[in-house]
Amino acid sequence: MLTRDDFQKGNNKEEFLKILQEKLTEDAYNGILYSVNYEKELLKLQAELVDLQQWVAKHKKRVCILFEGRDAAGKGGAIRRFTEHLNPRSMRVVALTKPTDVERGQWYFRRYIKELPDPGELVFFDRSWYNRAVVEPVMGFCGEEAYNKFMVQVTEFEHMLYEDGVIIIKFWFSISKDEQERRFDSRMANPLKEWKFSEVDKQGQILWDKYTYYKEQMYSKTHTSFSPWIIIKTNNKKEARLESMRHVLSKFNYEGKGNSGTTILPDPNVVQRYHRMIKQID
Repeated sequence: MLTRDDFQKGNNKEEFLKILQEKLTEDAYNGILYSVNYEKELLKLQAELVDLQQWVAKHKKRVCILFEGRDAAGKGGAIRRFTEHLNPRSMRVVALTKPTDVERGQWYFRRYIKELPDPGELVFFDRSWYNRAVVEPVMGFCGEEAYNKFMVQVTEFEHMLYEDGVIIIKFWFSISKDEQERRFDSRMANPLKEWKFSEVDKQGQILWDKYTYYKEQMYSKTHTSFSPWIIIKTNNKKEARLESMRHVLSKFNYEGKGNSGTTILPDPNVVQRYHRMIKQID
């Protein structure tokens, strides 16, 4: 057990870690060491993201990053770490609520077109137009005709954006069924996180196989050379955040790339480009 004297003895981080190693069990010490290393890597990658944002602004690039995945996969947490130190003047997070009556009568993509990045801007979508590919058909929020129309139009829509110079990165945050259930239970037990648990979330476990079917349909019909799906394994949240950052950074040749001293290349065991033979956890 740590005492007040233990906290006073450590004059620096290295000395304090040595005290912890002597006082704690191996598992407890390794857990703390992992968190310390994670925070170090996170700060380095966030510094790289600041450099990337400055390059995007300087060269008037338009960058759009989509975060998709099952409920509790860690999309929101990852976006918070991506944006924590970015300049809010040239960055936005888009998390649209359910469409209004007027929006339901409009072309489906219209409400998303309004949110696309301006020149020099990064936009992070916490769920995107791909709601219609998975969540809406699973939950019965759209009919078969609307779903089929979307699946035909979406690749054409993204190709037009690609030809116009919009850079789209599409993430699917992949979580196992057991881990999703554990995170749901954790949310319900924490009064600060209860707001995260919705009626839709309650169906996540019950309709697991239906989600899987529509997810596979989405992959097979919307994975293209100009707008591929990037799968992030997220059972380990911290690992997923770091590796998704690395993937984004690896896609650009911005000024000062690599100056933080950490690797920019993502771990292929965590970050995978979709292909039909890929083994998935969800």
